[in-house]
Amino acid sequence: MTNLGIGSRVRHPEHGDGVIIQVKPETYYITFITSGMREISRSFDKIEIIDAAEPDTDLVSLAEVEQLFTKLLRKFSDIQETVELAPKWKGGMVILKPGDTGLKPKEIPLDNFFGKVIMLRDRLRVLEQHINANKNLSDEEKINLQQYITRCYGSLTTFNVLFKYTTDYFVGEKGKE
Repeated sequence: MTNLGIGSRVRHPEHGDGVIIQVKPETYYITFITSGMREISRSFDKIEIIDAAEPDTDLVSLAEVEQLFTKLLRKFSDIQETVELAPKWKGGMVILKPGDTGLKPKEIPLDNFFGKVIMLRDRLRVLEQHINANKNLSDEEKINLQQYITRCYGSLTTFNVLFKYTTDYFVGEKGKE
């Protein structure tokens, strides 16, 4: 997709006609007539432009700048971002209770379990970066692997309840294209 502004009218192959209502550094928020608001990647190339509006040149929020810097730091350093456990879960336990009553349940401190979930997420992100940077994969292979990783994120949305901030949530196929 080219650089479009708020008010641009577009046609998506799955969602139909829509209007761009918000522009972010990497995505557009588009309200579609038949399927409501969706966040669509700016690199998604299957959108037909019906009527392009000029993009605003100076509308970048502090949050968006922060997201860009965080992404750059993630990409070029070993710094791991701090992700907070929701306060209601602090000090909690995950209890794995076997169906066989003769076996003892396994208790895992929720902080430890949450740390493992975060490590898994970070490793998926690194895998994504390696896929995108791989010069031996075709664009089609990269897209197929990206879709698989997105489905993995979707499988992990159950754990979103543990995050303090919604911006840290896992997002699967239905949340982003």
